[in-house]
Amino acid sequence: MNIYVGNLAKDVTDEELKEAFAEYGEVTSSTVLKDKYTGESRGFGFVEMPSKAEAIEAMQKMDAREIKGRKLIVNEARPREDKRGGKKRGSGGGSRGRGHGRW
Repeated sequence: MNIYVGNLAKDVTDEELKEAFAEYGEVTSSTVLKDKYTGESRGFGFVEMPSKAEAIEAMQKMDAREIKGRKLIVNEARPREDKRGGKKRGSGGGSRGRGHGRW
């Protein structure tokens, strides 16, 4: 089960996030997202736990828990949405490139 963890302090590491959730079961991965230009934490991350029961318990126990002076926001991660609005973009139609238009 994929878990969203928000309101992370800027200096929380992947390993610290993993250790916090490992109190409640096996953690297969933990990632604190970083800004691609500055390398600084974006203040949220994700934890993956294979057992749904352990993940649910971890979410309940970790939500509003304080780590490094910040109260966490923890819930089940939602599937990532396509930022392009979901429309497929194909090649342009019309008369371009077919020699029909006046250019």
